[in-house]
Amino acid sequence: MIQNMTEDQITLQMIKMLKDSRKQEFEKILDELQPYDIAHIYENLPEKHKTRFLLYLNIDRLADLIQELNKEEQIEVLNKLGLERKGKVLDEMDNDDLASLLEDLSPKKMDALLAEMKKEESKIVQDLMNYPPETAGRLMTNRFVWIRNDYSVHEAVVKLKSFADFAETINYLYVIDQDKKLVGVVSYRDLLISEPNEMIKNIMYERVISVLVTMDQEEVATMIQRYDFLAIPVVNEESTLVGIVTVDDMIDVVLKEANEDIEKLSASGKSIDFDTKALVAASRRLPWLILLLFIGLVSGRIISGYEETLKKVVALAFFMPMIAGMTGNTGTQSLAVVVRGLVAKDIDKKVVTKLIMRELIVGLIIGVTCGILISIIAYVWQGNAILGIVVGSSLLLTLIIGTLAGTIIPLILYKLNIDPAVASGPLITTLNDIFSLITYFGIATTFINHFM
Repeated sequence: MIQNMTEDQITLQMIKMLKDSRKQEFEKILDELQPYDIAHIYENLPEKHKTRFLLYLNIDRLADLIQELNKEEQIEVLNKLGLERKGKVLDEMDNDDLASLLEDLSPKKMDALLAEMKKEESKIVQDLMNYPPETAGRLMTNRFVWIRNDYSVHEAVVKLKSFADFAETINYLYVIDQDKKLVGVVSYRDLLISEPNEMIKNIMYERVISVLVTMDQEEVATMIQRYDFLAIPVVNEESTLVGIVTVDDMIDVVLKEANEDIEKLSASGKSIDFDTKALVAASRRLPWLILLLFIGLVSGRIISGYEETLKKVVALAFFMPMIAGMTGNTGTQSLAVVVRGLVAKDIDKKVVTKLIMRELIVGLIIGVTCGILISIIAYVWQGNAILGIVVGSSLLLTLIIGTLAGTIIPLILYKLNIDPAVASGPLITTLNDIFSLITYFGIATTFINHFM
C-alpha cells in the first residue's frame, strides 16, 4: 500500500484519513510502519492533527511512539492523553525508558506519573531509579524470560510461548536455581533442536557472562560488543538475576557517550545541537575558551622573550603560525586515537608502552617528512640555508613533542580516573603552541649568529 510512497506522501495520506475519520485505513498504514517512522511523522504533523493522531493509536503503539521521542515531546504526548490511557501507556513502556524519562522531572511531577501506574509496575521503575545513573541497574529491564534448571524443554517452551509478547527478546532464556541465582543460559535454537523431555540443566551453558548492577554503562557496552551478545544478564552481589540489558539500549549508550566525548574534545562541555539557542551555546563554550585565552597569553610572553631574535631575523615570524598549527594538529590526532582506543581496549602497562612507542615512531616519521619539506621551502623562499635548517629541525622536534603530548596527557588523566576526553582538542593545541614556540625560538637563538 505504501511501499513506493515517500514519507511526505505518507504523511499527507494520513492527514487526509484523519480529516475524513477513516480509522481502519489509517491503522492499515500504521501496520506497515516502524515506531521510528510513526514518531517522525507525528513530529512533522501540524499541531491541529496531533491529538486525533494519538487517539487513533492503540496502547502498544503509543508506548512505542513515546519511546522514540525526546523527553520534552514525551511529556507533551502524555499530557495529551486522558488519565486512563496515560496510566496504561506508562505501564506498557519499557521500564528503563520510563526511568530515564522520570529522572529529569520534578519530584511532584514524577510522583504524579507513578501514581497513575499499576503498583507493581511503579515499584519496578522506582527500584530501577534507586541504582546510580549510567549503570547496568539503571538500564536493565525485567521483561525477559527466565526458567528454572529443573524444567524440561517442553516446560520451557510452554513458558516461552506464554511470555513471548511480554519479553523484549526471546533469543535467550536465563536459567536460575531455587534461590533465583543465575546458573545458566539456553538459546532459542537449543530448545528447537532438543527433545521435549530433555532437562534444561543438561543442555544449558553453565559459563554465563553477566554484569553487576553497579557496572558502568560503558563497560556493559564493551562486554556486549566483545561477545557479540544481543542481551546480557544483570545480577546483584549475591548472583541473583535481576534483569537484562539489551543491545538496542547499548547502541543508545554508545551514541550518547560518543557525543559526550565529542563535546569534551571540542571544549563545549555540555550538549550543543542544532536547536540550542545562541546565548546558551555561547555560555557553554565561553568558560573553556576564556581559560584557554589566558593560557594562550603564555605564548605571547614567550614570543616577547625572544624579541631580539625576531628583530635580527624577521623571516622567523613567517613560519610561526605553521610551526604552532602543525604541532597542535598532530597532538589532536593522537588525542583522538587514544580516547577512542581507551573505550575499546583493556589498558595495562604493556599496551601503554606499545602505544607510546608507536606514536613516537609516528611522530618521527611525520616530523622527518614535514621537516625536510619545509626546510626546502624555506630555503627556496628566503634563500637562506640556515633558516631552512632551523625551521625544519624545529618542526621535526615539535611534531614529535605534539604527538607524544596528545598521547601521554590523556593516558595520565585516565590513570588518575579523570575522563581523558577532558584533554580537549583546544587544550592540547594551546599547550602544544607553548611547546612549539619554546622549541622554535630556542633553536633559532642557538643559530642566531649563523644567520648573519
